[in-house]
Amino acid sequence: MKSIFLAFVCVAVTSGTSQAQTPSNQTGPTPSPGASATPLTATAPPTGVALPPGYVIGPEDVLTIVFWRDKDLSGDVQVRPDGKISVPLLNDISAAGLTPDELRAKLSEAAAKFVQEPTPTVVVKEIHSRHVFITGNVAKPGGIPLNSEMTVLQLIAASGGLLEYADSKNIVIIRTENGRQKHLKFNYKDVIKQKKPEQNIVLKPGDTVVVP
Repeated sequence: MKSIFLAFVCVAVTSGTSQAQTPSNQTGPTPSPGASATPLTATAPPTGVALPPGYVIGPEDVLTIVFWRDKDLSGDVQVRPDGKISVPLLNDISAAGLTPDELRAKLSEAAAKFVQEPTPTVVVKEIHSRHVFITGNVAKPGGIPLNSEMTVLQLIAASGGLLEYADSKNIVIIRTENGRQKHLKFNYKDVIKQKKPEQNIVLKPGDTVVVP
């Protein structure tokens, strides 16, 4: 009986010592499963539209401007008809005719007077400045947004196609370059027969296709 009592005491003492030596590393509530470790101050980078080749900023385009660690200078802006944007503290900045990278450098230079080591980002959110036009004997004459590459044949298709009495052999593309107008010929029947594929040019913003 005495040996049983001594065994019981040894077990109790060993159990208590083990519990006392177990360290407690928790200093706060246990994180719930799946909790994110991302800092609360982190924000997702802004996303924009895919830029067509040779894109430059133009009137009515919508831009997202982000200055790291400076929310007062950040936000969405629309390019005004005069080609400028209004940015808090920086006032009016000319944007039309610049690439997003060129505008970023310009914003960085302007903000350096007020912010230490400014790091702006310029994202094109919406493009409204690029259009081509078609007039004459087509189903739907007017302007069409040019947000990706488009040929003359694609423009004709987008405008609903030629009307019955259209002079398809004498279509003209009017293009202005360096302040001077150029007239480029387009023979619809030849192009669709692959006789003169070089006439099916890639259009540029501001081009007007005239279908007599």
